[in-house]
Amino acid sequence: MGTVFQTLGNIEEIRIRVCQPMIILDGQQEYFFSMHGRYLTKDSQEAYTVTLADISDMLVFISRYSLFAFEEEVRNGFITIEGGHRIGLSGQAVFNEGWMQTIRNISYLNIRVCHEKKECARRLIPYLYRYPARKESGIYNTLLISPPGKGKTTLLRDLIRMLSDGSSEHAGLKVSVVDERSELAGCYKGIPQNDVGMRTDVLDGCPKSNGMMLVIRSMSPQVVAVDELGSKEDVQAVAYAVRCGCSILGSVHAQDLDEIKRKPVLCEFLKQEYFERYLVIGQKKNGERCYQLYDAAQQLVC
Repeated sequence: MGTVFQTLGNIEEIRIRVCQPMIILDGQQEYFFSMHGRYLTKDSQEAYTVTLADISDMLVFISRYSLFAFEEEVRNGFITIEGGHRIGLSGQAVFNEGWMQTIRNISYLNIRVCHEKKECARRLIPYLYRYPARKESGIYNTLLISPPGKGKTTLLRDLIRMLSDGSSEHAGLKVSVVDERSELAGCYKGIPQNDVGMRTDVLDGCPKSNGMMLVIRSMSPQVVAVDELGSKEDVQAVAYAVRCGCSILGSVHAQDLDEIKRKPVLCEFLKQEYFERYLVIGQKKNGERCYQLYDAAQQLVC
């Protein structure tokens, strides 16, 4: 299996669906396992078809022979494993009095491979500080804007690490990460599998809106970092954090500022001017990332 994966450059996801071919996403390319798993192919007619027994065996391995021990994670639809990799689960949802209790007959897995790209935020971070010439300086409330799959979470993670560790130009800041879906720190048994910096505290698996308020009261952060804001409660929590004097470093799924304006909840960020910097992440045809930075008035900074 290892030699098969070594032929790939940068695996992002492995999609496993019962009675369907296993699909490996490598950048913009899709690959399939061959019938006997000895090589990769782009021809779905040559692909191995996943069985329910395959998925059952994978779940046993993933859960270390005790899926019951991951009952809470299963209820949330994913399991984070050692290394920070996250495995999404889907199947038959079981509800009781309007609340989902668990997922049974799991027939679909999405293995999202965690990638750390340290220093990917190096050229951007100077624009976040309010006073670049001062060592003791806070940051602008900053919102990262990107469609899915453009490296938003990877960039946010590196910004957190760099703000936390500091540098010869800037003192390190106390950062609290509210990691609702275990994607930023990738905690496994409470220990971050990703480097999020020496002055960073992580609240793992907690809803963002509750978590932001909790860490502000308990950890006295200078910066609160969250991924994928989107609900009305998230907007209220951001407003609370700003009133408390914390800087916010967050992200949303959107193509650009115009799309945010059209979304009933997210448009409140622009109307209330909670954020002072908007970083729009794009991608060129060759796959290289490109960035546009706007101020609170939505004027281009750089």
